[in-house]
Amino acid sequence: MSWAHAILLARGLSRSWRGIFGGTLTGAPFSQVPSQAPRGLHCSVATYSSDSSLVPSPPESQRVPAKAPSPYEELFRQAPDGTWDKASFVRAVQNFGQHNVHKRGHVDFIYLALRKMREYGVERDLAVYNLLLDIFPKEVFRPRSIFQKIFIHYPRQQECGIAVLEQMENHGVMPNKETEFLLVQIFGRKSYPMLKFVRMKLWFSRFKNVNPFPVPRDLPQDPVDLAKLGLRHIEPDLSARVTVYQMPSSKDSTGTADPTEQHIVGIQSPDQQAALARHNPARPIFVEGPFSLWLRNKCVYYHILRADLVPPEEREVEKIPEEWNLYYPMQLDLDYGRSGWDDYEFDINEVEEGPVFAICMAGAHDQATLAKWIQGLQETNPALAQIPVVFRLAASTGELLATSGLDEPSPPPPERQEEEEDDPQRQQQGQS
Repeated sequence: MSWAHAILLARGLSRSWRGIFGGTLTGAPFSQVPSQAPRGLHCSVATYSSDSSLVPSPPESQRVPAKAPSPYEELFRQAPDGTWDKASFVRAVQNFGQHNVHKRGHVDFIYLALRKMREYGVERDLAVYNLLLDIFPKEVFRPRSIFQKIFIHYPRQQECGIAVLEQMENHGVMPNKETEFLLVQIFGRKSYPMLKFVRMKLWFSRFKNVNPFPVPRDLPQDPVDLAKLGLRHIEPDLSARVTVYQMPSSKDSTGTADPTEQHIVGIQSPDQQAALARHNPARPIFVEGPFSLWLRNKCVYYHILRADLVPPEEREVEKIPEEWNLYYPMQLDLDYGRSGWDDYEFDINEVEEGPVFAICMAGAHDQATLAKWIQGLQETNPALAQIPVVFRLAASTGELLATSGLDEPSPPPPERQEEEEDDPQRQQQGQS
């Protein structure tokens, strides 16, 4: 075949191709050509618009359940005596079941009840959670076939049941046999709420007492008792002594308290007192803070009295008798052959810090309040009167910040800014 025949054949193919798809190749871009739907059994040849596409749109992001209608809000406002307690909450749930026999809108009501539990103080009551699960209709949402078990059967109701169990998990409420019976009766064994229940029963029993330093569930409301609890969790030495240097002033007849009289609670161990007595008076010590400490949903702040790290040439190596040394044996006769590839050094990242002499929690974080703490420490530490004290304080913040919920923690205090030693306004050196 010559080149002339090949060119003629290519032109003929291009003309036939243009004749078949002429509507598409008339100069309009591909995105502007209206697409035609394939003819089905009972379908016309009507064109599809851009909105009615056969390709499903991507799923929207999971939204927070919408707020319940106003009639459900009224159920929680019908407290006759105006008290918000467990009896009023149970009465509101029972009124929903009496006035709505078919239980329409039960999902919205359960979401509303979960948000109201903290206001009524029943967020840790297992009986109330079982009462909320009892609102679901029985034997309706259970899967009947294998396909209903594979795909999520009644997904909105199952998500609501999981939300009840998640709130129980957030507050440390262990489900019981009644909870299991309700979930089986409502959703069946092969459901996601039941899977959540099985996981809670497994891990709650294992991690219930895993914390070696447990925090009581009900924290004390008195700031002095709360400060004592926080200091005991910070100080590992059991022989440390907690001292209340100043009690908060009581409120007068007008209901206001003296802001200058704030509580000051400190802790110090015998080893810290001995280290402070051996400290060189020529080197200053520092009061730093505040640092945050979380006790469940409450945040308290503490200050420390510390010193810089002693230079290596001034350190005193304490000699330990051989019979007291637990790290090195008194006699070890081992003759192992070592090669040149043996590494005698270990890479251990050890960060050495200066000693901490005392810790305190106060109602205010200014220099005047902490100076009273230093004066109280001088009674049990006479050497402190000869040592200069430098205050390195961050911005003032409140001592106690109680959160409204577990998902919305209070912001910690701002980070401590670096202090310049030549700035007398940021570092004030006081010697008592």
